[in-house]
Amino acid sequence: MPRTHATLPRLHVEPDLAEGAELTLGKEQSLYLAAVLRKVVGDEVVLFNGRDGAWLTRLTSDSKKSVTLQLVERIAAQTPPSDLWYGFAPLKTERLDYVIQKATEMGAGTIQPVITKFTQVNRLKHERLVANAIEAAEQCEVLSVPEVLPETTLDRLIDGWDTERRLILADEGEASSSPVEILSALKGQKIGLLIGPEGGFSPEERERLRALPYAVPISLGPRILRADTAAVAALAVIQAIIGDWR
Repeated sequence: MPRTHATLPRLHVEPDLAEGAELTLGKEQSLYLAAVLRKVVGDEVVLFNGRDGAWLTRLTSDSKKSVTLQLVERIAAQTPPSDLWYGFAPLKTERLDYVIQKATEMGAGTIQPVITKFTQVNRLKHERLVANAIEAAEQCEVLSVPEVLPETTLDRLIDGWDTERRLILADEGEASSSPVEILSALKGQKIGLLIGPEGGFSPEERERLRALPYAVPISLGPRILRADTAAVAALAVIQAIIGDWR
């Protein structure tokens, strides 16, 4: 997206977007633009829906209950969806929000909470997770919002796994080896990343995961990382070595 539009508010919407069309926002987004940001008729906003790219729009009405926008021009083509699956053991609320936001920023295509033996949180509000992914996409100019799947257990995840997709595991037991060579060998393959809970996987879970023929244990270095830090570090390493960084 042109950086000349970087200062404009960005909103994710559901309807199709096309030049010349008009779109009326719902109450919550209308209130945000008209009351919180104090946008008025003639002001510009960027809209995206994950399918049609990013669009420059202008307010044609500024009612706090129903802002109407006219689509002026497409300012960024739609980016292809990411095929990177990211699974994680849920954390407490603030750090859970952080993990979803950072996974979106780092280019995950699918995000899924995975309940393990040592998981700290078992009850999740799926709507909150989706809202965090959308908010991160709005703030960071991400055009392909990741799909947030409902939580699953580790056993169900393994039983239903696509065996053609390699599953990268951040494993403290691999601390003596660099992930660069290991990950480089996976370039061009379908990839998933699984981050365990604080305290790691149980011995039984770790043994089962490492025995999977498609599992790829990697090290994130000699230091002990918090689960949310490990997630960002692993996603950065993967994207840098075999991902979509150019």
